[in-house]
Amino acid sequence: MKTTTYLGPVFALLLGAGVAPAQAGWFDWLNSNDTYTETRYPIVLAHGLFGFDDIAGYGYWYRIPEELRRSGAEVYVSQVASANSTELRGEQLARQVETILAATGAEKVNLIGHSHGGPTVRYVASVYPQYVSSATSVAGPNTGALAADLLQGVAEKAPLTGDVLASVVDGFAGFLDFISGGGYEQDSLAAMNALSTRVMAEFNASHPQGMPARFCGEGNELEDNGVRYYSWSGANPATNILDIGDLGLVASSMLYTREGLESDGMVGTCSSHLGKVIRDDYRMNHLDEVNQVLGLVSRFGTSPVSVFRQHANRLKLKGL
Repeated sequence: MKTTTYLGPVFALLLGAGVAPAQAGWFDWLNSNDTYTETRYPIVLAHGLFGFDDIAGYGYWYRIPEELRRSGAEVYVSQVASANSTELRGEQLARQVETILAATGAEKVNLIGHSHGGPTVRYVASVYPQYVSSATSVAGPNTGALAADLLQGVAEKAPLTGDVLASVVDGFAGFLDFISGGGYEQDSLAAMNALSTRVMAEFNASHPQGMPARFCGEGNELEDNGVRYYSWSGANPATNILDIGDLGLVASSMLYTREGLESDGMVGTCSSHLGKVIRDDYRMNHLDEVNQVLGLVSRFGTSPVSVFRQHANRLKLKGL
C-alpha cells in the first residue's frame, strides 16, 4: 500500500542524499523491543495534496512508519490520487482499507491523514464506519484553506489563467503519481474546490462527525458511529534555517497573518481542529508535521516522530 508530502521529493533531490536526518524521537524510548506503539488495529497513513507513498525509497512520512513499527505497530502507507476531490480520494482509500482488512484479518483500522488526508480519512470514517476504529487529522483543513480560496478566485475571475495553471499542476501531480507508481487520474481543480472554505462547509454538513460546534472549538472524541476522532497541528511556518521548504511556507502564511490568524504556513490552526485536539501549536510547519524535509525540523520543539509514537500509544491505551 502507498500514500503524500507536498514537495518532499523535489527538496530531497535539491538537498542531496548526504544531509543527515534529524533525531527520530528525542530519546523518548530506550528499548526498541517494547510494545509502546502496538495498537490493536493496524495504522493506515493517508497523504495530502501532492502526496505519495514513497519515491525511490524516499517516503512522504519520513522515518515515521519505521519508528512506529519499532515497538509493535502494524503500519500501512496508502497512496491515493495526488490531486483530486475528497470523495474520490476517500473511495480510493476505502478500497485499500478493504484490502488491508482482508489481508490481515483485522476488524478495523486506525486512519491518520495529513493535510488533505485529514478530510480523506474523515470521509472513509463517515461512509464506512464499520472499517474504522479511529480517524486522526494532522493539520487537516477541516474548515477549508485560504490558499484554496485564493486559487479558486483566480480560476473564476480569469478562466484562461486558471486552466493553464490547472494543466501545469495536473502535470506535476501526474508526475509524482507516475514515479511513485500510483496510476491515478489527477484533477487539481477538483482538489482546489474540495479544500475551499465553501466546499468544505458542504462536506462538513454531510460528514459532521468530530467537527467542533463552534469555530476553533473541540469536537467529540467518540461519535455515534463508534469512531474516535483526534487532531493536531503546528503553528510555526519557519522552524529550520536549513530547510528550504520553510521559505514557501512563510510566504503562504501571510494569507493567514493578514487576517490575524495563526497557521502552520498552509493550514489555519483553528481549521485543523477535529474531535479531541491533542495540540494545535507544535513548533512545526506543514512539512515538519510529517518529518519533512529529510527530518530538518525544529531542534527546539517536539519531534514529529515522537508525536506519532505518542499518538499510537494513546490509541493502544484506548484499546484501539
